[in-house]
Formats: sequence, C-alpha cells, structure tokens
Amino acid sequence: MASEFTWPVRVYYEDTDAGGVVYYANYLRFMERARTEWLRAKGFEQDQLRDQEGVVFVVRQVQLDFLRPARFNQLLEVSVAMCETRRASLSLEQEVRGPDTKPCCRGRVKLACVDAQRFRPAPIPPDLMRKLLDVE
Repeated sequence: MASEFTWPVRVYYEDTDAGGVVYYANYLRFMERARTEWLRAKGFEQDQLRDQEGVVFVVRQVQLDFLRPARFNQLLEVSVAMCETRRASLSLEQEVRGPDTKPCCRGRVKLACVDAQRFRPAPIPPDLMRKLLDVE
C-alpha cells in the first residue's frame, strides 16, 4: 500500500533484561516511537490531531513474533508500513531489525481512531488519510 518508513533506535542498558538482551516488552516501545515519527514525517503531531481534529489513535490489537535477540548498544532500525485502512482504523506491519538488517521482532499493529473526548470510534480525518496513503 504505502511506502515503508524506518526509524533508528539505540538499545540502552535500561532496555535490556538480566540476560543482556532487549526485554520483550520494549519492542513495543520501539515500535511506538517509530509510529510517532512516521506520523510526524507525514506532517502530523499527535497532540495537534487531538487538539485540532478531536481524534487520537489507540492500539486496538497487537501480534508479535520474537525472532532473535537484540542486545545492549546495538543500533536497530524500526520499520512502519501500512497494510490496511478502514474508515476508523489502520493496520500496520512493523519490524525491528538488527545491525545486519535481519528482523529481531516482527509485528502487526491495529490502531483505532477515536474521538478524543468520548473514546468512541471516529473517522480518520480526510487530510490525514490522504497523506497516510501518499495521495495528494
């Protein structure tokens, strides 16, 4: 659908577990950062979407596959690629890749667009949808 976006993430000591590898839940943090930067690269700040459009994105569903460990001080690359859009939701495929570009973790994340006040489903604003789809 749309092109892949990537964002670099360095593994800090605080990201690792007692075994010296990235703690499994931190892959979700890395993916969240990449999604935020993906939106920013498209020209949208999440606080502005809330304040100006009255919508926020919430995680509705996550599916992850842990493929191999990432370790302290590695520079990782986190990708975001849209794979499905609906009126009030987006499905994204994401990968966290090691320095050798092989995936450490692969996931699919479904985001729901909701009204910022009532937290009920809301349509994705048309301007945002156009930019997400790379349609001008």
